[in-house]
Amino acid sequence: MSRQECLEKLRQDAFRIWHAGVEAVFAARLIEKHVSVERTELRIGPWSFSLNKIRRIAVVGGGKASAAMAEAIEKKFDADFLGQNRLFGWVNVPADCVRPLQAIHLHPARTSGQNEPTAAAAEGAERILQLVNDLEPEDLCLCVISGGASALLPAPIPPITLEDKLQVTRLLSAAGATIEQLNLVRKQISRIKGGGLARSCRAGVLIGLILSDVLGDSLATIGSGPTVIETAHRRKALEVFRQLGLKPPQVPQRVWDFLAEPERQIPAPPQCEVRNLLIGNLKLAVEEAQKEAVRLGYDPVVELAASSEPTAEEVASQLVHKMLRMHRGGKGDCIISGGEPVVRLISPALRGKGGRNQQLVLAALCQLMHEPMGPFVFLSAGTDGEDGPTDAAGAWFDSDTPARVAALSLDPTAFLRRNDAYHFFDKLGNLIKTGFTETNVGDLRVIVTAKE
Repeated sequence: MSRQECLEKLRQDAFRIWHAGVEAVFAARLIEKHVSVERTELRIGPWSFSLNKIRRIAVVGGGKASAAMAEAIEKKFDADFLGQNRLFGWVNVPADCVRPLQAIHLHPARTSGQNEPTAAAAEGAERILQLVNDLEPEDLCLCVISGGASALLPAPIPPITLEDKLQVTRLLSAAGATIEQLNLVRKQISRIKGGGLARSCRAGVLIGLILSDVLGDSLATIGSGPTVIETAHRRKALEVFRQLGLKPPQVPQRVWDFLAEPERQIPAPPQCEVRNLLIGNLKLAVEEAQKEAVRLGYDPVVELAASSEPTAEEVASQLVHKMLRMHRGGKGDCIISGGEPVVRLISPALRGKGGRNQQLVLAALCQLMHEPMGPFVFLSAGTDGEDGPTDAAGAWFDSDTPARVAALSLDPTAFLRRNDAYHFFDKLGNLIKTGFTETNVGDLRVIVTAKE
């Protein structure tokens, strides 16, 4: 096999391994696994319900994969059940995920690539809160939550405004806040997060069906935990700002004052019975990617971050070090890695375009520009098909890329410095564009090499 034939096989294999991991966590597939209806019995995970004893089933929630989750739930019920209007609901989703359903309304809460709170999302969140508040003890409420729900379900506590919340989200993201830090703050200024939806629900039973995009799978962090009762105090959110060196006027004064004010009362416990079921996560995607790698003849080394990762540049450095060691005779010939690094953004006036996966891949390329190596492929992409405010899921490069970069007189370090990985890889044709995948469990990285 020639070098080019070897490299082409590596490219095909790397993408097959990545796709195998993503397909394992398709939202509809996970609902199929955990929810079933047989005659008059509804089974959800370990729980069983008699449909004869349930008046209505409401489906609410939000997230990047929640449209597919809602559709898969609706398909479980026959025309007779749906015709009686016993299934209904409202779910906030990205606009490009909307499709007509018979019983559940999918609300376009934001445009593609706009992973921030919007007025449309706030309107939808109010409708959800009202819907669950109107339920009765004979009803069952299913809340479908997936990554992206935090931005899709904004319900700020007055006097905090939607604009305040948007400013806080942007500020924390630019400062490199972890998802745990970001969601801790968002929960303290929301009526729906941190168990707010559960407290508003008047159904007999509320079940959260949760697809995790959070390392470690903390249910309180996924989508900011609308069905998980929050016990943290406001001052913990204030501490996040202090840890990141943020204060007024960067932080909206209304938000700062609200968090600094002592809480007057302990929120009342939910009136409904709350149960939560984790239906999928990054671990499952990594495991299935590993199986595909083995099937293709590789000896993969698998890594799954259990908590917040450092910067994209640091994660890239770690992966490159392991890749070089492997390439030069170490164990294995494939690395499958799951995680979610952070990106430290420069000022908007100097900033380009990109996302954490593109930043990570570009950082790795910078480190390997002058490293003589045999054939390899390095890719990283978000399982949701989105990477930052772009239409790409991530990016890739291989052992031929440094020569192409030199031929085009590109300076990868300059692009990296200004967070402009998208335009760099666009010039090379090395962006990964999948469209929305209808899942969201974090980032999946695949490296395949040929031994020297």
